[in-house]
Amino acid sequence: MPTPSDLTHWDSHHFWHAFTQMAEYEPLVIERAEGVWLYDIEGQRYLDGISSLWCNLLGHGQPQINAAIRKQLDQVAHSTSLGMGNRPAAMLAKRLADITPGDLQHVFFGSDGSSVTEVALKMAFQYWLQCDEPHPQKTKYLALGQAYHGDTLGSASVGGIARFHEIFEPLLFDVVRLPAPDPTALPADVDPARACEYYLAELEAVLAEHHEGLAALILEPLIQAAAGMIFHPKGYLRGVRELTRRYHVLLITDEIVTGFGRTGRMFACDHEEVVPDILCLGKSITGGYLPLSAAITHPEIYHAFLGDAASGRSFLHGHTYGGNPLAAAAALATIDLLEEEQVVAKLAGKAERLGTWLKKLAAHPHVATTRQHCMIAAIELTAAAGKIQSYSPEAKVAYRVCREARQRGVWLRPLRDVLVIMPPLSISSDELDFLGNVLLQSIDAVTAELADYDYDKD
Repeated sequence: MPTPSDLTHWDSHHFWHAFTQMAEYEPLVIERAEGVWLYDIEGQRYLDGISSLWCNLLGHGQPQINAAIRKQLDQVAHSTSLGMGNRPAAMLAKRLADITPGDLQHVFFGSDGSSVTEVALKMAFQYWLQCDEPHPQKTKYLALGQAYHGDTLGSASVGGIARFHEIFEPLLFDVVRLPAPDPTALPADVDPARACEYYLAELEAVLAEHHEGLAALILEPLIQAAAGMIFHPKGYLRGVRELTRRYHVLLITDEIVTGFGRTGRMFACDHEEVVPDILCLGKSITGGYLPLSAAITHPEIYHAFLGDAASGRSFLHGHTYGGNPLAAAAALATIDLLEEEQVVAKLAGKAERLGTWLKKLAAHPHVATTRQHCMIAAIELTAAAGKIQSYSPEAKVAYRVCREARQRGVWLRPLRDVLVIMPPLSISSDELDFLGNVLLQSIDAVTAELADYDYDKD
């Protein structure tokens, strides 16, 4: 039996962690989890403040999801989706068709968010080659600045966060890029009340110039998560849908983070009654228990891929584990819980409790602003009270706040100067209070240490 010392060494020496500088990595090895709590090999517990990177939806060790996986394990653990289906995947496809917006009813399964972004991009490209009125010149994509859609080459190409993907630029394809619709980054002469109008006018100008060559626009609806939780102005998503229809450009919405209730509706698109051409889901689709993702489209796109074997019209893409029966069983159990427990309908009280803590945090002299969309929240730190002034990257302030929070029993991961708050939806009021208290104490502790730091030198 390996000792904690063995596991810590193997974790830091053999296990190469994602987006982690291993030379500075401070080992944390999780052994078990229950509810919103993670327990490490030393027996220390941590409130999972980011849902294990935005995917654990209803808590760890959820009995109904565990039971569904165990039951399916006695049936079949895996079967291919190439020329074959399986019972839970067929049931899940129907269930997703029932709960997603509008006439989205054809589901293509992937393994994770990056892979399903690739699905959507290739699906849009192939659609324009073989639809009733082909447009083979539609080979490009329109994406937002500071977008994040995954780390495979296609998904990275439509991403727009330099620190994640700039090093791979020689490998990526070109996209048409539109500035992120960030209400806090408007030109000085634009009234904030006109933010939506301003950004939609920018979009229309780009569509007018490039629409003939555009296969699709891809965006994260309402919230650009990895960009530091940029919240789009109200009405922007609906305006995007109207403009993409007008200019005959497909709309792909990436709801890998926002799907399954976190914004207070089942899907972010529901807030503005938008039906995209392709909806991408992942992360929380299985409650965060097993890898699965889905690209869901409507009959017009689906029918363009139908023909006999000689037509070559089938979708030329596939993933070994797409539609895995164990993952599909977990997803079905997750949807059952959401519906049976009326989870989304009951979020208002928790969101209000979280909002109370955000107001307290917003009053802190080293908090520039807070943002909240139901159970997704962000706290933006500042080096100067009363205004937005970034800390020096070398100061690693948000990272230090997260390290301080870890010592106090909360697990968080920052995005530059932004602290992301996205706990499992099962979190209790008392647990929200614990999270809020730890955040306040941690920001206090770190900023007190930096009180004499000279930011003007950076």
